[in-house]
Amino acid sequence: MKNYFCKENRCILLFLLVLGFSCQPKEKAIGLLAENAIVVSAHPLASKVGKDIIQEGGNAVDAAIAVQMALAVVYPQAGNIGGGGFMVIRESDGQYHSLDYREKAPLAASRDMYIDEKGDALPEKSQNGHLASGVPGSVDGMVKAHEKLGSMEWAKLINPAIRLAEEGFELSENEAAYFTRASENLKKYSSVDPIQFTGKSWKAGDVFKQVQLANTLKLIRDKGRAGFYSGEVADYIVAEMERGGGIISLEDLEKYESTWREPLTGSYKDFNIITMGPPSSGGLIILQMLGIMENYQVSNQGESYAEYLHLKTEMERRIFADRAAFMADSDFYPVPVDELLDDSYLSQRFSNFDPQKATPSDLIMEGKILSMSEETTHFSIVDKEGNAVSCTTTLNGGMGSKVMVDGAGFLLNNEMDDFSIKPGFPNMFGVLGGEANKIEPEKRMLSSMTPTIIEKNNELFMVVGTPGGSTIPTSVFQVVVNVIEFGMGMQEAINEKRFHSQWKPDQISFEKDFERENILETLREKGHELSERNGIGRVDAILVLEDGILEGGADPRGMDAASGY
Repeated sequence: MKNYFCKENRCILLFLLVLGFSCQPKEKAIGLLAENAIVVSAHPLASKVGKDIIQEGGNAVDAAIAVQMALAVVYPQAGNIGGGGFMVIRESDGQYHSLDYREKAPLAASRDMYIDEKGDALPEKSQNGHLASGVPGSVDGMVKAHEKLGSMEWAKLINPAIRLAEEGFELSENEAAYFTRASENLKKYSSVDPIQFTGKSWKAGDVFKQVQLANTLKLIRDKGRAGFYSGEVADYIVAEMERGGGIISLEDLEKYESTWREPLTGSYKDFNIITMGPPSSGGLIILQMLGIMENYQVSNQGESYAEYLHLKTEMERRIFADRAAFMADSDFYPVPVDELLDDSYLSQRFSNFDPQKATPSDLIMEGKILSMSEETTHFSIVDKEGNAVSCTTTLNGGMGSKVMVDGAGFLLNNEMDDFSIKPGFPNMFGVLGGEANKIEPEKRMLSSMTPTIIEKNNELFMVVGTPGGSTIPTSVFQVVVNVIEFGMGMQEAINEKRFHSQWKPDQISFEKDFERENILETLREKGHELSERNGIGRVDAILVLEDGILEGGADPRGMDAASGY
């Protein structure tokens, strides 16, 4: 009998076995599954705070308020009370709301405040230090949300953040390294050395306490809005401004109001999209991209994936050109929302699309309107009654303006850089701006934040959003397409490698370790310039599965976490 297990055949068999195992599909990533409620945020302690609030009888809005405050303690690089944001809400009965608590330019702000005598832009002043800060909106926003849709006592929502600030929390290795790196900038730009951050070289396991912030949170707990916008905390803010050459005044703080706005809505196939309108550009960008893509068949299989990425890039180029020309605070500029979303406009806008060839961005301008006109954090929440909140909040850059308010213990934003400080000059995320987004007193700066809720057949389907500056709407778009068009689950869709383009610079950014080199080569052959980079966005989202179970997807690019029951 022939020996089939000779040395040569054993090698062949081993090769075939290895090949067989290597060809097995990767295990599908599945997020946290829960029957009742899920909270997904940038920090596990904040997610647990939100989940606990719901278990104690609170609703999704109550949980959102508690998470916002907790993130100000445990995630100070973006969580905040010194910044602002947007919240999109869907009640279980199908009613929609959107809350704009975006920062405003101070009353003393002026169009050319970041232009020198030669006419050159001064991005250092718009990005760092006291002059970079807009009037904070987060506290007023949370008060407004509670007054309209909250169900629990206000104090109960603030107490978890106070405990975290007073008792402290253990730092991970990454957190310790980040705080240590940030210390020099905090010393440089704050008028008084914030020793609670800078007093030591942090290491994993250290307990981080914030006594001044705890006292500020107690004033907010006990006095609500007045605990921040007047009295002791307001005096601390103004004193910090005076020491550092900033322009936020007591009048600015007293006059600040967040506002309820009509949510921006649209449709894509069987799905209803509920998102944020101006002064956020993100919702418009998402709806424009989906409006164009509805005319195309897309796939993530084989070479078809390169065709999809080419299509997506060409959409982004045109839409970000529109963003620069037409998008701004609608209280100050007549943003042509209906025209930008009109089918005929989108068809005309994409009429010169070439499936085989990239369009140079220098040849792309904004469309013809016939009538006029990277540090953030996001959390998604669904409660046991089916209420949903999608909330994106920010200081703009990591640690905002790098200014700690002495005595009050919190960081101020650097949102003034989100204005067009000079037409055609890019902000810190490389996004160009125009006349519509010029600096004006009490105006809200344009944003890319894209908190979004999606329905399928009028039932809650997805809650989604991300940080990431200009990459926010494109990251949300990709995750939505991954689920709706490519059949992925929530965690699987979030884990997928991301691509981004934004008109100018004229390139596609893609995440490191993307394994399909043939896709990259096809894009190069079409004339696209590619640029590898670290992670794009940190999407936190919730998907309602067919059996009603909730799947919470937390982005592995950070220490994001889902908590539910």
